[in-house]
Amino acid sequence: MSWNLRGSYIETCSCELMCPCNLSLDHGATYDFCRVVLVFNVREGTVEGTDIAGCKVAMIADSPKVMTEGNWRVGVFVGEEASQEQFDKLVGVFSGQLGGPMAGLAPLIGEVLGVERATILIEDDGLRHSVKVGDGIDFEIQDIVPFGVETGEPVRFAGMFHPIGSDLTMAEAKRSRINAFGISYEGKTGLSKSDFSWAA
Repeated sequence: MSWNLRGSYIETCSCELMCPCNLSLDHGATYDFCRVVLVFNVREGTVEGTDIAGCKVAMIADSPKVMTEGNWRVGVFVGEEASQEQFDKLVGVFSGQLGGPMAGLAPLIGEVLGVERATILIEDDGLRHSVKVGDGIDFEIQDIVPFGVETGEPVRFAGMFHPIGSDLTMAEAKRSRINAFGISYEGKTGLSKSDFSWAA
């Protein structure tokens, strides 16, 4: 059966502004690793007939300097609002088992550190986006408005290879405390997208 999800997206990673991995996954990260938290706020959608609206998912990953080398270590949090049926369907989507964008990244994952329920709080306030996942993840990013841009429009990259889509808004981390599934780092840069749409 088919599935579709629509919602908003926020991430922060350990690279310096701007993350080389977002330019291309085969560019080396700023440091000897790239650590990232990917956060999905699903506003509407169904997976194999199950309504997924209102669910949230956060993934944390630890990859080598060159992300295409694989052997990523990944942990997944599903928001506590999800029923068991919603939980199972979301795990299918975000593990790549049900196809779609995450299926393209699945071959790069070497170890799944676990899947847990957690309280996931997401706030979008104009250019600022904040996330809190249980006791282990707490960060805020701010979309970057270039000097001299009087419209207040933030910088967007187009043509990216990214599971969320080819165009995302560039951001920088304003606050970061990340330690989950044995992965800890300081978020420095970020991305956001107010209207991602997935289907398979």
